[in-house]
Amino acid sequence: MMTNKELIEKIQKLKKEKNAVILVHNYITSDIYEIADYIGDSLDLSRKSAATDADIIVFCGVDFMAECAKILSPDRTVLHPKRESSCPMAAMVKADDLREKKRQHPNAKVVCYVNTTASVKAESDICCTSANAIEVVNSVKEKEILFVPDRNLCAYAQSKTDKKLIPWNGYCYVHDVITVKDIKKSKESHPGAHVMVHPECRPDVIAMADAVCSTGQMIDYAKTSNVSEFIVATEEGMCARLKREFPDKNFHAIGSICNQMKEISMYDVYMALKMNQFEIKLDEEIRKSAKKALDRMLELR
Repeated sequence: MMTNKELIEKIQKLKKEKNAVILVHNYITSDIYEIADYIGDSLDLSRKSAATDADIIVFCGVDFMAECAKILSPDRTVLHPKRESSCPMAAMVKADDLREKKRQHPNAKVVCYVNTTASVKAESDICCTSANAIEVVNSVKEKEILFVPDRNLCAYAQSKTDKKLIPWNGYCYVHDVITVKDIKKSKESHPGAHVMVHPECRPDVIAMADAVCSTGQMIDYAKTSNVSEFIVATEEGMCARLKREFPDKNFHAIGSICNQMKEISMYDVYMALKMNQFEIKLDEEIRKSAKKALDRMLELR
């Protein structure tokens, strides 16, 4: 079995030979940061996918993220290193069910969280991420909005708009289990720490936050804050990213693990590049429709 150092050397060589780029989500195991061309949240990586001139994109994240890269870069080969790395929340909304809900609410526009399949995006008017959900919702002219699939992100956006948001009953199992009790317990241990909470958390947890942030926004907040200690209410891997960026500051995780994100190993990335596996392929009509929803989001700024 090769060591990580040997794998990194082989991956770097293959990247150069194949003109490949490796995109890595913040929640991936921190050793994979070492081979990343870009590390970020869904919005950051969506923009990188759209702008890259690489021939091959290796996407280290869950399945819908790799799909997004293919939607935005159809002429690129997009590889997802582990088939089992799929998002349970994305699976909580199906295109057929969304079409039925649209029939029930004919005057509503559909805002879909980027954490959805390509077929659901194709049924949507505009996508959003946790970083820009409020901006996206307020950009929609219509007063009624179907918001899929995260009920907690929907509740957070609803608190920041006068539009009527109709939630889907989906959730992130990592964020939904974080409780007020967890926050209070951590604050007792770290009384001077600021609390950063991901908007996929429940509303009562969000109410305790010093800052409500996507993972990318957590990096910005930690960088600009005058405090040096933070309680981080999101997937625990985010603390590894924060510690990497700010070694002189302290971060305390109260989230659990996203098992699906952690499925991807350095060896999986190596095999993906070596064998060109596993390639993302999408129906072209679905891809084109889904791209419209993503493009509308990306055009906002």
